[in-house]
Amino acid sequence: MKKIILGTAGHIDHGKTSLIKAVTGTNTDRLKEEQKRGITIELGFASLDLPSGRHLGIIDVPGHEKFVKNMVAGATGIDIVTMVIAADEGVMPQTREHMEICTLLGVKHGMVALTKIDMVDEEWLELVTDDIQEFTMGTFLEDAPIVPVSAVTGQGLPQFIDTLDTLSESVPERSSSGLFRLPVDRVFTMKGFGTVITGTLISGRINVGESIMIYPGKITSKVRGLQVHNQSQETAEAGMRTAINFQGLEKASINRGDMIARENTLIPSYMVDLELHYLASNRKPMKNRTQVRFHTGSSESMGNLILLDRDELFPGDDCPAQIRLDEPVSLIRDDRFVLRSYSPVRTIGGGKVLNPIPVKHKRFHQDIVDGLNSLVDATPEDIIGYQAQMSGPSGVTFAELLLMTNLPEKALSTTIGGLLNNQTLVLVDKETRTTIHHSVFDQLKTLSTDVLSQYHAANPLKPGISKEELKSKFPRKASGKLFTQVLNRMIKDQLVTLEDDTVRLTTHTVSLQVDQKALKQQILDRYQESRLTPPYFREVVKDLDVDAKTAKEVLALLVSEKALIKVKEDLYYDHQTLEKLKDELIAHLVEKGEITTPEFKDMTGASRKYVIPLIEHFDAINLTIRVGDIRKLRKRQ
Repeated sequence: MKKIILGTAGHIDHGKTSLIKAVTGTNTDRLKEEQKRGITIELGFASLDLPSGRHLGIIDVPGHEKFVKNMVAGATGIDIVTMVIAADEGVMPQTREHMEICTLLGVKHGMVALTKIDMVDEEWLELVTDDIQEFTMGTFLEDAPIVPVSAVTGQGLPQFIDTLDTLSESVPERSSSGLFRLPVDRVFTMKGFGTVITGTLISGRINVGESIMIYPGKITSKVRGLQVHNQSQETAEAGMRTAINFQGLEKASINRGDMIARENTLIPSYMVDLELHYLASNRKPMKNRTQVRFHTGSSESMGNLILLDRDELFPGDDCPAQIRLDEPVSLIRDDRFVLRSYSPVRTIGGGKVLNPIPVKHKRFHQDIVDGLNSLVDATPEDIIGYQAQMSGPSGVTFAELLLMTNLPEKALSTTIGGLLNNQTLVLVDKETRTTIHHSVFDQLKTLSTDVLSQYHAANPLKPGISKEELKSKFPRKASGKLFTQVLNRMIKDQLVTLEDDTVRLTTHTVSLQVDQKALKQQILDRYQESRLTPPYFREVVKDLDVDAKTAKEVLALLVSEKALIKVKEDLYYDHQTLEKLKDELIAHLVEKGEITTPEFKDMTGASRKYVIPLIEHFDAINLTIRVGDIRKLRKRQ
């Protein structure tokens, strides 16, 4: 059976609460002040069993202009609205504002209850009915039924209930497969139960015993008990008026406007990208950075509205915008919002969320404006593609895409799978299911190629750049996993070659000029001739009377080719000479088991300034191990 929420709307003292009491027997004005003053201040709740067997949850909202924020909180999540208009007064200011609010919140089903018909004659009733038909023209209630009723005499109440039953047939079934979300519209304590909240479960489902998180504060608790229409339940689903009793949660830690969801499924944000409609009833344009009241779910936050493509928004116009809030909100794509002016307070616009967790946008960037405009009616594939592009090298996670697309998990997985298969997306991290757009991946390949090309041009005698240095050239937001993936793809495509820890373009080869070739041979000859007592390299440069930079480049080439071995800073040895000494050392240790520093000095015939660096070099390459004042052959694995 479908779960349906009915909400009232209309001007103060037009009989909303009386009508609900007449059809349900419940007085939704529960506060003493409400009963004393005869006006609704807070949201009221009731329920009604329809003739078809369908069950309606009912939210009665205040009509006074001072309590419109409470009305907005109650109107969020309703399926059917009953616009209550008193026959003796007709359409009034709050009737119009409530109609605008319902329209902005995306309500599509409803009716008009023409109340207090016992107070007027037939001729007046006809005039008011004509006035209502004119008022609803061009709205979602244009063809809606108008049912005359009297809560006093009971006239029209059966027709009112039958009309609700007929309307409820056309309300689509809500899906319970989305994220569980419940905006809190009431918090109280009950003796023996503790903290209880109520709200309209707008998506997903929740079970007794499950852990939840309260956003934006990210406070965790566990569901101790559930009630739906005053009946205890084990499960509550989307479309139900739900009361939740929490385990060990203080009343002060939760407020109206908070959102309840599962742990770490929502992301609080101080910024939201919007599709904004500025009401035609406004008298003057709205300027950029106007301070507004941002109503969404059951929350109200102050913020500044950033117009991204203009300096002023004229009445009746739409535009992409970003709101920057004083307090964070936890939303998903397609959530509806209402904007009210700071002072005097009145409804000025609204619309729906395009991106609940955006970055801060600069104004008048055409690609940003075009991108947000394209999101309004975009397919899931296009939304994911756009958000992946916008996320750049940092990528976008599966959890973020759930909020950015408002798709159920299974549908999102399938869509992402298709985009991976056609290579629109590249999977970077399997654990977080982070993806980047293929264009971003290609940009990083191009960046790598450019860095290597510039390095080779500046260092023609060096074989390549170290992996770490190449990684340092990547954007700060690029992860190590992404760098490795880009490098591996370029190796696979034979664009680059990785040797040890050095990366080079596959096309790069070291090409020495004639004088550099001669210098290379001169340096190599010097080290081969000096055997185990080579000069420090600075001395070689001085003796050969060559440019120090060119000499260091040639030296680096000789080291990369393993013709020379670096033993310590500025001290190098001929590779073959060092290998011969190594063989002698191994033979000695195999026969004797150990060697002292004086014995090693005798073996080399060199002075102490060479002996100590040499024996420490063999320690460093794990050939020998020092034990006290002697060296032993390190055991090979």
